[in-house]
Amino acid sequence: MPDLRDDERGTPASEPSAAPAAATEAAAAAAAAQPAPAAEAIAASAEPEQVPADTGWLRVSPKYLVVEIIGSLIGMVVIVGALVVMYLLWGQWWALWGAIVIGVASLIGIAFEPRRVRSIAYRLRADDLLFKRGIMFHRQVAVPYGRMQLVDITRGPVARALGLADLKFVTAAASTAVTVPGLPMEEADRLRDRLVALAETRRAGL
Repeated sequence: MPDLRDDERGTPASEPSAAPAAATEAAAAAAAAQPAPAAEAIAASAEPEQVPADTGWLRVSPKYLVVEIIGSLIGMVVIVGALVVMYLLWGQWWALWGAIVIGVASLIGIAFEPRRVRSIAYRLRADDLLFKRGIMFHRQVAVPYGRMQLVDITRGPVARALGLADLKFVTAAASTAVTVPGLPMEEADRLRDRLVALAETRRAGL
């Protein structure tokens, strides 16, 4: 039987190359090693806002002095005007003397308004908010974040014209209700949202 030549013999089919498979596995490993920015951003946004241990005493806006002076002047004009009208119409001398006394007392009070405004301050701590005001009669209140039930913003006509607002905290105890006046509107909105988030976090026990 004649021998077959090497080129005439059947050669086995060559095995498929393993290079494409290895490249695919390497690409998958590299993709898995890369961080997922979207997932990290979602996780970061889900973390509760951290409060600094102590911000120190923060003062209200100096423009709040204008609000206080205008309010005192309006009150003085109304009361003194009513007493003067009583004196002119009915000749009541006590009304005239009352108008003089109230006018002088109101002017003295207006002179002390800058000191009263400078005495108003608030302070954010890790677990509560401190508020103080007053010169002769000093008041200081601590409001825990977990006891805040309502954080409200009010704006009077004069304060609104000056771009100011008052931030009011309502708690279960009426004696601890606090109003921080004379805040810029942007600061009041930012602080309200921050305190509402902190109150919900504290009540949830986080």
